[in-house]
Amino acid sequence: MSETSPLKAIALVGATGSGKSSLALDIAQKTHSCIISCDSMQVYRGLDIGTSKASKDEQSLVRHHLIDCTEVSQIWNAKIWADAAKAIIQQENELGVVPLIVGGTGMYLKALTHGFADIPPEKDGVRAHFEALQQQHGTPYLHEELTKVDSILAQRLELQDTQRIIRGLCVYKSTGSNLSTWHQKQRESTIQAKQALECPVFVLDVPTDVLREKIAHRFQQMMAQGWLDETQWLQSLHLPNTHPVMRAVGYRQLLDHLQGVYTLDESVEKGVIATRKYAKRQRTWFRNQTPDAKRGDAAVLSSLIYKQVQMCI
Repeated sequence: MSETSPLKAIALVGATGSGKSSLALDIAQKTHSCIISCDSMQVYRGLDIGTSKASKDEQSLVRHHLIDCTEVSQIWNAKIWADAAKAIIQQENELGVVPLIVGGTGMYLKALTHGFADIPPEKDGVRAHFEALQQQHGTPYLHEELTKVDSILAQRLELQDTQRIIRGLCVYKSTGSNLSTWHQKQRESTIQAKQALECPVFVLDVPTDVLREKIAHRFQQMMAQGWLDETQWLQSLHLPNTHPVMRAVGYRQLLDHLQGVYTLDESVEKGVIATRKYAKRQRTWFRNQTPDAKRGDAAVLSSLIYKQVQMCI
């Protein structure tokens, strides 16, 4: 691959529980490819069951990247993931391999394909300051504070979107520029990113009624595998409630049970409902943000992606 050639990858995305991982594993074996996980929770060590992380046997069949990258006490974000993914794509391309980017975290994929503003790191103590304010006054109070420094971002965020509100405040406090300004710089970098990477997107579509049943069945399977024990371990780390993993779908509902808020059956029911709602949001996001993507069921996409890999090699 020449230094001026764009990097090449293929993205297989879709809603949680739709069967992306098994489809990707089959395609990767047939095409001698590898898989780059595009999942914001699979980067954390220890979160195996609740994130449906590839098993050791599956990892022995196909190389998997960007899982088990960091301890749960740390925080990864879209930029960290995109930078790491780009480096892996380059390494694999040099070996003649076109990686499959597989997952449901749309913002991570967008950071890779559309570029990302090079926001300086948060200054020490800034996040802890706003987390303390959140504990003392609540998220709506932080939303009011965000409105004062970044009204554009504040208008886009819900009053209880703790993670993104704190992120907006941290960026302003650390850099002196609000996140909306950085996003404008990101838009300006989109053209450069597209020139540097060729990554056709394929969206796995599953009928709504089928997906609803698959989600409920998978939730019960993960409970049988020991998800509650995994959540107890997570609780023992005493992470702040603002940490992304503490708000992850499924974990959040099981943590409510461990804290005595709901019975186990109630938490499981609420977890299934929350997962279905999350899947709906994912489907909406991919429909709006990837209008040029090819869509279809597993059989259709398997054929299309196989042909695409052959074209890229």
